[in-house]
Amino acid sequence: MENVITTDIAVIGGGAAGLTAAIEAKKTAPSLSIVIAERLDRTGKKILVTGSGRCNLTNRNISAEDYHGSLSFVMDIIRKTQNTEEFFRSLGVLCTADSEGRVYPYSRSAASVLSALRLRLKSLDIPEICGFKAESIDKTRNGYQIKAEDGRVIKCRRIIAACGGYASPSNGTDGSALKMFRETGVKTAKICPAVAPLRVDPASVKGLKGVRVHGRVSAVSGDRIIKTEEGEIQFTENSISGICVFDLAYLFSAYEGKLSVNADLMPEFSVRQTQDILKEIKEERINCTLEEFLNGLFVRNLAVYIIKKSLDMPLTDPVSVLKDRDLSKVVETIKNLSFKITGCSSWQNAQVTSGGVHASEIDASLCLKKDKGIYFAGEILDTDGKCGGYNLEWAWSSGMWAGRNCALSMHNLT
Repeated sequence: MENVITTDIAVIGGGAAGLTAAIEAKKTAPSLSIVIAERLDRTGKKILVTGSGRCNLTNRNISAEDYHGSLSFVMDIIRKTQNTEEFFRSLGVLCTADSEGRVYPYSRSAASVLSALRLRLKSLDIPEICGFKAESIDKTRNGYQIKAEDGRVIKCRRIIAACGGYASPSNGTDGSALKMFRETGVKTAKICPAVAPLRVDPASVKGLKGVRVHGRVSAVSGDRIIKTEEGEIQFTENSISGICVFDLAYLFSAYEGKLSVNADLMPEFSVRQTQDILKEIKEERINCTLEEFLNGLFVRNLAVYIIKKSLDMPLTDPVSVLKDRDLSKVVETIKNLSFKITGCSSWQNAQVTSGGVHASEIDASLCLKKDKGIYFAGEILDTDGKCGGYNLEWAWSSGMWAGRNCALSMHNLT
């Protein structure tokens, strides 16, 4: 094993942003030598699990409102870099989109996306150095020296740090790179899991494990509704999840201890319409028990949960005992089921990191202001997007942008 590798540009991290950065840097300045240093035994492992293995590459409905964090120029970078579908078409990957604008490879296989990226790396003669766990970066007279845990060293003139955050550590992003940069004085924003389930008191969801229901969820702090999403809500023994909840998870960082999620389980209907529906069901099931009252409107576990939550009555009581005020209580539960958020999911269950290298540390080219030889791309930066292709879009676009600007900085190209 070669202990010292010398190159022009070292890309730390062989994920979506890192692979794209290396390709774009070589495309911009073909004479430069580039290597990718990946801590796992192969590159692109996190790509393989995106979109449930189908690889949700991007979204056709992206806007600035879909991203959170200190970086204010996310959309500028997305607009200035090659369209993601065009980029993958140039790699031989045909794309297709669903009705929600989510873009996938035509194969519906993340493995085919990774294969295409690695084939392009091979054609550009960009080596992938795997099992390289970077532990330190030191300045040298001609650039930098990156040292790995096993003693291997990469000497380079420029660095592109595309080493992710903390989310999904089994796929290579365990936060060690962010810690390494933070120890050198690089400022980071508050770090928290994002695109992840939200934890609640287990007693508040007792009986709901495995339940899925369409609804509208609102993040609430005090009397203020912060953000609302709609979609499938899922329950576990101690959390609420589903894409609509995932898209609220980033708020936990800012409202820790003061965040609740309110769920409307019949968003298509007004309070009055919901009340009328329950009255109709009451007339139809007048001789049924309260345990059976809402069956059919909701799955059994949820139907029983709603009755228990709303009424202090035995489930064996007949539906005929219900008064209008009782129906109003049931409607209130259905339309405004509230859960106090006690925490965010573990990093293992999070898809994305909220927080990272703060925007005040970098310039518009994604270069570190106090060290003009280090560029950043992807999840290591303080921006995160909604679930549905937004975070991979940022990885591709920021990778292209960092790769291009890093290469240009070495050749003084315009």
